Amino acid sequence: MSKVKAEESIMSYLTDTSPRDLNVVAMLHSFWEQKHMSTAAGSSDGGGEDAAGPSEGLLLYESAPSPGPMHVCYVTLPGGSCFGNYKVCDTQAEARRDAARVALMNSLMNELPCRRIDAQFITRSLQQAASDSAVSIEDASDSSTSLGTYSLLLHSYVGRTMLEFQEMMTIFQLLHWNGTLRALRERQCSRQSVIAYYSQRGLDEYMRSSMALDWLGREHRAPGRIGEELQVAQRDLVLARRRGVELRFYKEKTEILSLALSQAYVQHTPEAFSRSWCDTYKQELPFHTFQIQDKEGENTPPCSPSATLHRNTKQTVCHASGTHMASTSPSLCSQQTLPLNSFE
Repeated sequence: MSKVKAEESIMSYLTDTSPRDLNVVAMLHSFWEQKHMSTAAGSSDGGGEDAAGPSEGLLLYESAPSPGPMHVCYVTLPGGSCFGNYKVCDTQAEARRDAARVALMNSLMNELPCRRIDAQFITRSLQQAASDSAVSIEDASDSSTSLGTYSLLLHSYVGRTMLEFQEMMTIFQLLHWNGTLRALRERQCSRQSVIAYYSQRGLDEYMRSSMALDWLGREHRAPGRIGEELQVAQRDLVLARRRGVELRFYKEKTEILSLALSQAYVQHTPEAFSRSWCDTYKQELPFHTFQIQDKEGENTPPCSPSATLHRNTKQTVCHASGTHMASTSPSLCSQQTLPLNSFE
């Protein structure tokens, strides 16, 4: 059976509404382990000694505690893409299986030829972006414009998958949301230099801590700002999870604001915060990782020595486990175009 036919068979299995004894958690782990081994083999052919490194930390499962019986689980893939459980789950194990199912469906779809960035996709994306932003499509040939910058980004990812492109764009969405892109523009930094820098750097603990510090400063200038923004971010995260789409942008915003709020609470007396803020922080914000294995597997993210803020999230690598598949099917991530104001 060809790879495409095998993937189509699995997809029909996953989207079937009837209950199946299908270990989707194990399947997701196996899928990414095989990709890791394939990439490592290709790298080793090029002479890299550490190409075939350990694959235990490929997937990260996190649970979000809730006051009610409903459970929420997120699974983060190797590139940083994040998916959550689509249906209402009564147990953590069920939520983990459903999150794995959504992630597996999107992982398989991402391998299809139609999910590769090509000339047709670039043309369609630029046309839609120009229409949504009310600018001329001719701006795509001018690198000094937002549409031109977006065009450069798209062309730099030709041949790569849409999930890879979305992972990179998430960084710039966060930089735009945080006001970092505006600050860099005011310092006369070119779009091309900013894109080159952050495309190579990626999203790390230092960047998250820096954004949290920015929001802490806004809180000092306008008390209550973090709480308002956090409520919006939490709502957006819930709505996105219920649509079955990629969640990293929404989840990162929530965690950055949660970190800023925790530091603001430490620096001020409890009277400075409303009861609703405290209740929201205690019930909704912390993320706890599933303890799926007992052996060594701690995966502590690197933190810059100069960073003063660090996330409280405890991260643990997870091996495959689980026995059943969720019965409700989310919508697969469609081809997405991104707002041009991310580059303005």
